[in-house]
Amino acid sequence: MVLTNHSPDRKSSARKAFSSGSRLGSIEALLIAILLAVPLLSRAQTPDQAATFTAATQAMQAGDLEEAGAGFAAVVKQAPAFAEAHFNLGLVRQEQGQYDAAIASFRKALTLKPRLHGANLFLGITEFRVNNLDQALTAIKKETVSYPKDANAWMWLGVVNLAQDHAAAAAEALDKADKLKPGDPDILYHRGRAHLLVSKDSYAEMFKVDPQSWRVRRVLAQANAEAERHVDAITEYEAAIKLAPTQPGLHEELGSEYRNANKISEAERAFERELEIDPNNVLARYKLGALAVEQGDGAKAKQLIEAALREKPGLIHADYNLGRAEMLLGNDAVAASHFEKTTQSDSDPEVVEQAWYQLGTAYRRMHRVDDARNAMQMFQKLKDQEAERSQSRLKKYEADQGTAGTAAAPEEPK
Repeated sequence: MVLTNHSPDRKSSARKAFSSGSRLGSIEALLIAILLAVPLLSRAQTPDQAATFTAATQAMQAGDLEEAGAGFAAVVKQAPAFAEAHFNLGLVRQEQGQYDAAIASFRKALTLKPRLHGANLFLGITEFRVNNLDQALTAIKKETVSYPKDANAWMWLGVVNLAQDHAAAAAEALDKADKLKPGDPDILYHRGRAHLLVSKDSYAEMFKVDPQSWRVRRVLAQANAEAERHVDAITEYEAAIKLAPTQPGLHEELGSEYRNANKISEAERAFERELEIDPNNVLARYKLGALAVEQGDGAKAKQLIEAALREKPGLIHADYNLGRAEMLLGNDAVAASHFEKTTQSDSDPEVVEQAWYQLGTAYRRMHRVDDARNAMQMFQKLKDQEAERSQSRLKKYEADQGTAGTAAAPEEPK
């Protein structure tokens, strides 16, 4: 695909995402359009024209674009009013990279049949490939109006909007595509990019309007937290709290960062302060309970965690933390039941691994010798597997570092 020169911005990245690999202009999509057109031909055209069209279809199925193009060109010459033949010729020319010819064929098809399914979509895709973004947007919008349940049309509308830096419009179109075709990787990729750009645009505007806002500080803190720069995150949360000392949620998030930085007493004070500001903050209550487990206070931990669960069942790692609290209280049978649930349902491999260890300890205290041995064996098995995975990741990293100077550029996401 030939493109004009651009810096690596939204426009170029949007176009490159469809320059290879997953494309609506693939043989698979072409065949769908051709098969849709065949019944119309058999009713409207002469036997010779039908035979030529059939041969072109077979050539397309065999991947012979030259023969398919010649066949469809012959049909449109013999039957110039046959819209579907013009459409299929356009599909072939697009696949061959003859974009001007493809555009001409799609436009002729639409002149003959303005609502021909797919014609505006493929016209828009082809205009997109030659960087005629306004024309592409106009054509694809027509397709979404005529066929509002066509997920591919909504996806391409989003792609073109992304290329034009219209992130909000792109997100809206791609949300519709996702609802019509859930789980499609191309739609999900572009939808994610669109929403990310909407967020960035929103934050940029927020920074511009009020650079000293506590919200700005909170965004910076959250970005540092996601990057595991916990000390920097703490600094930003503290700055946000100075600007908005009673804003709900800030102390709870600060407490989490204190915990990540292993500042336990500071984390405890932050969670307690959050509950003074917002007694209904379930996460602050639960995190304070989990912190009490680490401090060895089983009674406080159990009270806080159970109170949080009454408000919000299914909190992450709740069975594991409750099991540890019960162990501190000497309730080994109850603890074992919580650890058993953890091994069956928790999604964090590290927590599951530790749950097997704690379960083995609980079984041993209950004099269930065989169960304790089996639990410890499972713990050791998971620990060994994790060690092997870590070693493999290290070797891969070292290999990648060793070839970094000669490695090929990664493929564009599809």
